[in-house]
Amino acid sequence: MKDLAVDFEFKEKYKVEDLLNIMKVLRGEGGCPWDREQTHESIKKNLIEETYEVIEAINKEDKDLLLEELGDVLMQVVFHAELEDEKGVFNFDDVADGICKKLILRHPHVFGDISVNNTSEVLRNWEDIKKQSKGQKTQTQTMLSVPRELPALMRATKIQQKAAKVGFDWRDVEGAKAKLSEETAELEQAIKNNDKENITEELGDILFSVVNISRFVDCDAEEALTSATDKFINRFSQVEKLAQERNIDMEKSSLEELDALWDEVKSKESK
Repeated sequence: MKDLAVDFEFKEKYKVEDLLNIMKVLRGEGGCPWDREQTHESIKKNLIEETYEVIEAINKEDKDLLLEELGDVLMQVVFHAELEDEKGVFNFDDVADGICKKLILRHPHVFGDISVNNTSEVLRNWEDIKKQSKGQKTQTQTMLSVPRELPALMRATKIQQKAAKVGFDWRDVEGAKAKLSEETAELEQAIKNNDKENITEELGDILFSVVNISRFVDCDAEEALTSATDKFINRFSQVEKLAQERNIDMEKSSLEELDALWDEVKSKESK
């Protein structure tokens, strides 16, 4: 092993303080040129990527992968905190202090004298305390607090849930279904008129209406679309396999021929 240009103690088992020290080493003199060049802006997408990899590990029920990916997410938090620590704005301890105080404040039924009977009351208290702490006086302000950067279906769900809290919602799924039909008709008219701007608007309205329906049938729209995409990939792979077995050139085939293969695959699935 080469001699290190920095002081560092190798251990059998590392803790959070070691991670903080490693980040300072990487960012310091004699550290890593890449790490020293990074900013919040340059690494912000890494946090999103690592978060999705945690979700992948959870979905796969892979505990070893989950352990690794949680570490990657923690590293991103440490990295961003270090960037601000170098400027004297805040550090990792301040981040930990902030979330500890938030958890204590938003759990008065645990750390205070508030009584709750069920999870619904816990969530209602959480939202009320959140509004007070953020100085939100209107429901519109709570909607604007939902990050625009969230996946669109997830953001739409959260916005609709907040509207529903003040009674601005359909009575049942039938109202949501009727709205979807209305928006579909408006999209068809926009397409007929070749109105590009209106097509985009009406397509967005359809997606928003679909999310409304998903809430009433207790279905996560984001997960539903992910599953539908997975299903498409699986069926397409089977279509491609059939085409290869029968020496069919997919690029030169008609849509009708490919649809026939698709229906064949779909029929085998149903059986």
